[in-house]
Amino acid sequence: MLKKIKEIYNYRQMLESMVLTDLRTRYKGSFLGFFWTLLNPLLMLAVYSMIFKYVVRISLENYTSYLFIGIISWNLLSQSLTSGATAVVRNAGLVKKIYFPKEILPLSVVIGGIINFLLSLIVLFPVLLFSHIEMGWPLLFLPILLVVFSIFTLALTTLVSCLNVYFRDLEHIIGVFIMAWFYLTPIVFTSDMIPAGLKTVFNLNPMTTIMEGFHDVFFYNKVPDLSILSVIAVLSIGLLIICYATFAKLSRNFAEEI
Repeated sequence: MLKKIKEIYNYRQMLESMVLTDLRTRYKGSFLGFFWTLLNPLLMLAVYSMIFKYVVRISLENYTSYLFIGIISWNLLSQSLTSGATAVVRNAGLVKKIYFPKEILPLSVVIGGIINFLLSLIVLFPVLLFSHIEMGWPLLFLPILLVVFSIFTLALTTLVSCLNVYFRDLEHIIGVFIMAWFYLTPIVFTSDMIPAGLKTVFNLNPMTTIMEGFHDVFFYNKVPDLSILSVIAVLSIGLLIICYATFAKLSRNFAEEI
């Protein structure tokens, strides 16, 4: 693992180039270009707010802000998995022609997602201030939360990127899976609304802890549950090691399969 990290570091310029290319080409040719990074979560917010605030009638003060925190955080995972699933296949020409650590491909997608998340904060903070939501020192835990979330996201993105080379239906199935996962995570509802009989099931979802952490630091102005977050961090690192080992094994035949 350390040897692979060192190899990826040696190819850091290539990684940087891939991240910049992905960010530049993501909305290339569109009229609003880069602003779609900010407009997409706002459009999702408008739709979900209308449905869950006025149709489902969820009664939570500053619900729109609560929802916005969940959407921009969730987008890091969903966009990484969706784009990461085709990362290897999309770069077939590169994979066949030159040698480089292929792990760079899913890694560049996740780094791009992290940058988009950070840019979304430019919109989030004014929304929180406008809603008179108190923010304080618990925000200092945001970097820790983001690191754990990024490791978890990178592990899953690495796994789907190599599996999709051999099982192309995965890139279509993953959209359905992400949608189901979204509604099994406290994003449009709070953890308090989960029936007592289903609490255990929801708590098995790592995204429940991660999403509650983001709501804690941004919305409730309190420190996330560090004991549970530590467990998720250890599990994420273990998952990342397993996924990298799987990727290394499957990547030996990438050139023949794509």
